[in-house]
Amino acid sequence: MAKKLVGSLKLQVPAGQANPSPPVGPALGQRGINIMEFCKAFNAKTQEMEQGAPCPTIITYYQDKSFTMEIKTPPASYYLKKAAKLKSGANTPGRAVAGHVTVAQVKEIAEAKMKDLNATSIEGAMQIILGSARSMGIEVK
Repeated sequence: MAKKLVGSLKLQVPAGQANPSPPVGPALGQRGINIMEFCKAFNAKTQEMEQGAPCPTIITYYQDKSFTMEIKTPPASYYLKKAAKLKSGANTPGRAVAGHVTVAQVKEIAEAKMKDLNATSIEGAMQIILGSARSMGIEVK
């Protein structure tokens, strides 16, 4: 017999840095999920990733207090800021230019994000990344 699904929860947790403090602890605790078990499993799954990279995580939890998690790749904005060596995007995107990235960097980001994007080709994925860059005020050279 299948487990009875109770719900799902989306969190953005830094890779390798899950701990019981807020926002992780309270979000899991109020749903009856074992916080330490989640932290150990998450940190083990993300140890190969760059430490501190924000990882969108979908946690599906069941009636018997067990859970499954799906860890996605970091957001495109994280990769774009890293490639352009920025702390944040432009204050007025479309008017001000915060930084520059090359087409090769955009392709690299698109390849890294391919499994999480709604694109069938690398060119389509690059267009999605270019749109994110434009909305952050990052120019592509």
